[in-house]
Amino acid sequence: MTIVRSGFLSRLAAAVAVAVSLAAPPALAQADPPWRHATALTGDPRHPADFKHFDYVNPDAPKGGRVRLGVQGGFDSTNVHLGLKGEPAPGVGLVYETLMTSSLDELDISSMYGLLADGLKYPDDYSWVIYRLNPNARWQDGQPVTPEDVIWSMETLKEINPNDGFYFSHVTKAEKVGEREVKFTFDAPGNRELPHIVGQLTVLPKHWWEGTDASGQKRNIRNTTLEFPMGSGPYKVKAIDPGRRVVMERDPNHWGKDLPTQVGQNNFDEIIYETYKDAVVLLEAFKGDRFDFRVENSAKNWATGYDFPAKNDGRVVLATYPDKASGVMQAFVPNLRREKFKDTKVRQALNLAFDYESLNRTVFFGQYKRVASFFENTELAARGLPSPEELAILEPLKDQVPPAVFTTPYENPVNGSPEKLRENLRTAVKLLGEAGWTFKGSQLVNAKGEPFTIEYLTQSQNDERFVTPYAQVLKRIGITMTVRIVESAQFVNRVRDFDYDMIMVPWGQSLSPGNEQRRYWGSKAADTPDSQNYAGIKDPAVDALIERVIFAKDRADLVAATKALDRVLLANHFVIPQWTLDYDRYAYWNRFSHPEKLPEYSFGFPTVWWWDAEKAKATGGGAN
Repeated sequence: MTIVRSGFLSRLAAAVAVAVSLAAPPALAQADPPWRHATALTGDPRHPADFKHFDYVNPDAPKGGRVRLGVQGGFDSTNVHLGLKGEPAPGVGLVYETLMTSSLDELDISSMYGLLADGLKYPDDYSWVIYRLNPNARWQDGQPVTPEDVIWSMETLKEINPNDGFYFSHVTKAEKVGEREVKFTFDAPGNRELPHIVGQLTVLPKHWWEGTDASGQKRNIRNTTLEFPMGSGPYKVKAIDPGRRVVMERDPNHWGKDLPTQVGQNNFDEIIYETYKDAVVLLEAFKGDRFDFRVENSAKNWATGYDFPAKNDGRVVLATYPDKASGVMQAFVPNLRREKFKDTKVRQALNLAFDYESLNRTVFFGQYKRVASFFENTELAARGLPSPEELAILEPLKDQVPPAVFTTPYENPVNGSPEKLRENLRTAVKLLGEAGWTFKGSQLVNAKGEPFTIEYLTQSQNDERFVTPYAQVLKRIGITMTVRIVESAQFVNRVRDFDYDMIMVPWGQSLSPGNEQRRYWGSKAADTPDSQNYAGIKDPAVDALIERVIFAKDRADLVAATKALDRVLLANHFVIPQWTLDYDRYAYWNRFSHPEKLPEYSFGFPTVWWWDAEKAKATGGGAN
């Protein structure tokens, strides 16, 4: 199941994606399954049906103040539901709600409790689920949230958004079965996470989208728009400066403000999103007190970029927080849809030429560790040789996977010195030769005489820090790499259309992967625009292992199946792994407070933080 962590991380980074499995059902079949107030990954949800609030919130947190957030990029639409049209405005998602909502202090952020729905039930074979709407759920215009809204949302989002189409692809039917009840039927029994992930459905107001705007024009959810949207959530759109600024205001009449899952949260009266085209300008804007909170993803900035008066005198706070919720594969991603990257030996050569060790020392201030798994930082990462449990899964696929899966643990090449780099480059040249590439002068060419070139596509000038050293090494083996920096909208459109040689991508992973693996690595996703199979992987063994993960019988089986999938992905050298941290870095102007104990799996900003008037007075500024 995909869950977006609280805060303002980018869509891609945000991207951090999680999948869930439900707790084991009772052994006996149930003619009429019981209603549940929550679901959980393993065991039982921590909080009983009558709980008052999550443990990590301050139930008496004051409401008021505002927080200003900086976002790189731009936007041209408040319709955030389209997958292939427009660039969505930041923050507008706060207008909407889902059937269920996640707890941030339970394993993998995947225990889910009622929001628009107050209960669910499903049979032992997971072939369907029924969600029951909260009778008090209301849209911001006062109308009730209905089963018709839920059904329309499921059908429409599957149609207009490729990621939702993948995510809910197993839902074959959504139907009203009671005054407040919607039944979702699945295409096959046995998929343990399907009843759970339906709870992540964003519910939209059918009557609003099928109505007319202020000018009398009929709305169309399939088009971009800058009209202020209407939902059921805790915030409304207050103001928009197209492409530059979005102001969200807290709705004091939010129907769900007293729900146990909402107490102590959504404390700011205003959340303001300012967009910046350039990452350097974004940092300088933060230092100039143009916005309040920043997640830092640059090692250089973290090491050297915050030596300024406000930080030195305590008005700006730098902090880290352990990331226990997810793993990651971050990598240079060659587009396998391009002929030059289809040979495994070529991709292996590209990894041999990547001098990570020198880069970490000279550019990243030694802050990172090398990624060596598609599930890095989790117990699911494959290490050493396959276990007996993994072998039982892999043996039937022996003729479809690289032999190294069974004989050789995956290890990234080690550079870091001239001697090691020369040795690895000699191996890379040999592999490229075996793949049909030869030298013509100092340039590597194929049998048609075409030179080996790579255009690295990005929207951030900061990428040049690590791409340029990589390009310099590749030049030594006859490969020309160039950096193409484009504005945000063009970058998004080209990535959606898979129009690139190479990009950098982080795939978020959970402690319980599932259906989203089809979107990441599945063959069908490779041909679906806007999917997250950025590499273009089409491999029958990978497809089979994805299904094995999704239909795992229990936790032990899931771990074994995921490690088997990891081994096959690694052995095919689909990507050039980069680097990672197992903690988050963030900086903020000291105008806020938060509960003494933050949630275990997130620092929870801005969801559980609040405006602190005394701190704000001492800090000064913040008025723009």
